[in-house]
Formats: sequence, structure tokens, C-alpha cells
Amino acid sequence: MSKVKKSGEVEPTKSRMDAPAAPGIMNTLTFGKRNYYFILGGLALIFLGLILMSGGHMPSPDVWDESLIYSTRRTLIAPILILAGLALQIVAIFTKKQ
Repeated sequence: MSKVKKSGEVEPTKSRMDAPAAPGIMNTLTFGKRNYYFILGGLALIFLGLILMSGGHMPSPDVWDESLIYSTRRTLIAPILILAGLALQIVAIFTKKQ
């Protein structure tokens, strides 16, 4: 907080950035090794789901093949993998550091 002097002038605030941090605070990480493995696993599942959901093209521009667009891989397996990856991200965030 700034202090008000008698003449109405405001005293400038002082930065706390120059103050030394408590020992050990700057060297600690938020997550542990196990959390980072969960994060990488979740990202891998999300990426795999996106790869499976993306697709190729129609072999012939004159023919519409619904089995390529609405396949089980794109409509069921890929979204399940993406949701599993997101769930693993939540687990990674809330798992205690070890």
C-alpha cells in the first residue's frame, strides 16, 4: 500500500522483486516425475486420437463413400482416446507430487 504524506503527495511503492527469496523456493517444481509421465501419456492419447480422427480423401471425386467418413475409427475410437487423454491430464494435475 502506498502511504499518504501530510501535503497530499503519495509515497512511491517499493518493489519486492529485489528481495532474496526464501531458500529452496525457487528450486522446487510444482509436479513430480510421476505427474509429468501422466501429462506426456495424456498428450500422447490426445494426439493419437486426433491422428485417428483425421482422414484421407475419397479415392474418386465422383463417388461418395460414407464408410470412409463415418467409420467406427473416426466416430467412436478416436473420441474415446481424446476423452481418455483429457481425463489423464486431470489425473496428472490432481495427483500428489511424489
